[in-house]
Amino acid sequence: MGKCFSCIKIPSLSHTSSEGGVEKDKDEAMDVASVFIAQENQNALTLIDSQSNGNSKVTGLPFSSEKRLFCSRIPPLGRTYSEGGGKKTREVSESKINALFDQYKDSAEENVIYAEGIERLCSDLGVNPVDFKVLTFAWKLNAEQMCKFTREEFVNGLKSLKVDSLGALHNKLPEIAAEVSGDSEKFKDLYRFTFRFGLDIENGQRILPLDMAICLWRLVFFQREPPILSRWLVFLEKHPQVRGIPRDTWNMFLNFTEAVGDDLGCYDDTEAWPSLFDDFVEYENDQMNQNISKEKDEIKEECD
Repeated sequence: MGKCFSCIKIPSLSHTSSEGGVEKDKDEAMDVASVFIAQENQNALTLIDSQSNGNSKVTGLPFSSEKRLFCSRIPPLGRTYSEGGGKKTREVSESKINALFDQYKDSAEENVIYAEGIERLCSDLGVNPVDFKVLTFAWKLNAEQMCKFTREEFVNGLKSLKVDSLGALHNKLPEIAAEVSGDSEKFKDLYRFTFRFGLDIENGQRILPLDMAICLWRLVFFQREPPILSRWLVFLEKHPQVRGIPRDTWNMFLNFTEAVGDDLGCYDDTEAWPSLFDDFVEYENDQMNQNISKEKDEIKEECD
């Protein structure tokens, strides 16, 4: 066991009979203490020297300098560091998130931000409410319905994003958008979320109205637009008899864009595609044939 200053027996000064004896006893006590202090200092120097790696050897420095160097290796208390001694992480404040929510919540509803509050939030963030980044933000909140953020969605979402202020959220939005655009699995999750997000679930809606579906297709494919998207949307706009898009058609369209490429040449009508896709391909083939016929007629007229 190492030596401890509490084990040192220093002669009592109260039983000394003369002033000279007192001074002598003091000197002797100081001599004893100095021996052990010197020994403790030497032990500390030996410990530090033995732990050096050859690049930061500290032998020969004054003990006070050695002590500061040794203590500087110990992280200050009260700070949070990531595992492995990496960059320190900061805990978000739930009270700050709730205070931020309260700035935009509906005046008559304690726990909901409606369309007006969302517009003000987007304005303060410097983004358009129909921006792709706002869609990815709603996805991160796992929002149940468009134009509505509940307190639970908002608080849990911002905690998962590790932000608790408007400035931090502003800086986070581009990161979320880039994350989705660069990861096909996350984009698929966002794509499926978008259908549910566009439904009016309070009225039991299960099929996206066509105009809403067209808007959401343009929005969700803002950064990953497939080659046939514009032609698909033109087809839908020219066929008003198509009143809505069911979930299966919405989900299968993503697979459809990956399967047919940009010229529909790989489309196999024997596979179990929704009938609307068959109609689209037929429409596109008719358009292509008409274009070829027009080109032939124009060439013939020029030759005549």
